Amino acid sequence: MATEVSNKIYNYFSVLYGREAADKYLAFIEKDPAQYIRVNTSRISNEELVNLISEKYQIKTEKVENFNNVLKIIDGQDRIGKTIEHVLGFYYIQSLSSMLPPLVLNPDSNDVVMDLCGAPGSKSTQLAELMGNKGTLIINEVDNKRIKSLIFNLERMNVVNSSVIHSKGEVLSKVYSEHFTKVLVDAPCSGLGIIQKKGEVSNWWSLEHVQRLQQLQIRLLVSAIKMAKVGAEIVYSTCTLSVEENEIVIDKILEKYPVKLEQVKLPIPSRSAFTEYNGVKLNPELKKAIRVLPWEIDSDGFFLVKMIKTDKTEANEKEIPQQTKYQIVGSDHKIIKPYLKYVTEHFGVNKNILDDYKFIFRGKDIFFVIKDWNDENIGLFNRIGLKFGTLDKNERITFNSQAAQIFANHITKFIYELKNEDELLKYLTGWKIKDLDIPLGQYIVKYNNWTLGTAVMTSEGLKSRFPRTKRTQRFDF
Repeated sequence: MATEVSNKIYNYFSVLYGREAADKYLAFIEKDPAQYIRVNTSRISNEELVNLISEKYQIKTEKVENFNNVLKIIDGQDRIGKTIEHVLGFYYIQSLSSMLPPLVLNPDSNDVVMDLCGAPGSKSTQLAELMGNKGTLIINEVDNKRIKSLIFNLERMNVVNSSVIHSKGEVLSKVYSEHFTKVLVDAPCSGLGIIQKKGEVSNWWSLEHVQRLQQLQIRLLVSAIKMAKVGAEIVYSTCTLSVEENEIVIDKILEKYPVKLEQVKLPIPSRSAFTEYNGVKLNPELKKAIRVLPWEIDSDGFFLVKMIKTDKTEANEKEIPQQTKYQIVGSDHKIIKPYLKYVTEHFGVNKNILDDYKFIFRGKDIFFVIKDWNDENIGLFNRIGLKFGTLDKNERITFNSQAAQIFANHITKFIYELKNEDELLKYLTGWKIKDLDIPLGQYIVKYNNWTLGTAVMTSEGLKSRFPRTKRTQRFDF
């Protein structure tokens, strides 16, 4: 069913771009949204994925010009979210426009990065990929329900250089002052660029609501600037097209804070931002900001701007996060050594590989993060890294499926290769695989040479330890 656009939105857009453009906007919204996927090239190559999903699911794709690892879905849009490959993190379903802010920020493994509004994780996982899954990536999300989807996607994409904070982004500058080398502020917005996918935007959009959002957006961006080091890069983006949430936000920031705008080049058609609105001249530097119109790229509408912090900012009164019972240690610490010894001896993982990580004890759970990750505010975090294992009542470690995927190329022993789709279905849905003639103990489970996760062979059969959060997914075979 076509999305109906309110007269408020149509008239607003007509004032910005004229009625001809507003009519193109309406025509675009009435079409089904195009789907794109970002290939996780740490797991599979573009060519391998193209051939695999074409042969296995009849999903047809085409390369997107000027993007290295992005495919547009031409046929099979209804199947792209139901594949095993999707659950295993071989690709991320993401709008083309949504990929632009991380590309513009372009962090590497030497950066200390803050993603201030992270859920559901499309941009966060892309930032991790650009960093080579190294360095320090800190992701904040204010909404507790959305944190679940964020963590799910970080796990699915095997992001091992990140940590998650549950906080109001506008207050985090009380903890971090001139700390980060790169900051992404993909701010909450009124969503005028995504009505094609979220028609409910048309029901509640109004200038009054936009004005309230503007105040939050300014507070978030001010916090980001205070958290950034002098010389750091800050990218501000929204998926809306209202000037109040974009150019006017940046205009107000330029009046009071030591930042300069930097020209941005994008791999898609775009337009310069407005430097005048309702007869009022804005900062001329806004010509360096970018607007992306949805019908010109067959994706969401977007605004983005890149800025450089040019001078120090006044620090907020420092807040020290409360301490927790987390303990973070290196691979040579005495409390982690017995568990690493087990992984080395049982699964054949070379100890040198495990030395590349830090380990976090949280109750009976052990997490792990790349050793380059560094932050003193341990008490602030909802989650650091990925789960390595869980200790049972006898203090023996049960190796986690997430860790199995990370260390897949280094595991040489206690591997069980599923024999058919019946065994695969049982494993993915948490059932036991019976009548197997293999020794008791923990196993790494593979299928088609892909590491799926872990399992435990008991007297009753091979018991799946595929993550419960993924067992509810529907799969096509």
